[in-house]
Amino acid sequence: MYHRQRQGPNGVPPPNVGFGGHEHLEEQNNEAEGELLDKVGLLKSLAIDIGAEVKEHNKLLNEADDAFDSVGGLLGKTIGNVGKLLKSGSRYHMLYLFFFVIFVFFILWMYI
Repeated sequence: MYHRQRQGPNGVPPPNVGFGGHEHLEEQNNEAEGELLDKVGLLKSLAIDIGAEVKEHNKLLNEADDAFDSVGGLLGKTIGNVGKLLKSGSRYHMLYLFFFVIFVFFILWMYI
């Protein structure tokens, strides 16, 4: 079998690439390698920054979770005390509680 020669864009076979062509290709490869190293460095620094952000956000979420747990405990204790107040049978305490709730809602309505 015979092999066809490669042809250039205008139908003329390209000139044989000698030793100088290999140097040119090696130079292009070195430039591409440098660009890739720069891009890898940027990606590495970006990944490190993302990791730091994730750690900071996890810390904030843990602090918020602890705060919500403490508020939940306080609210549960308050609800328990209101339940005890309801079982005591005193109507004046319920009236004071009702007026206090109305007062708080009124203050919040005026403030907002």
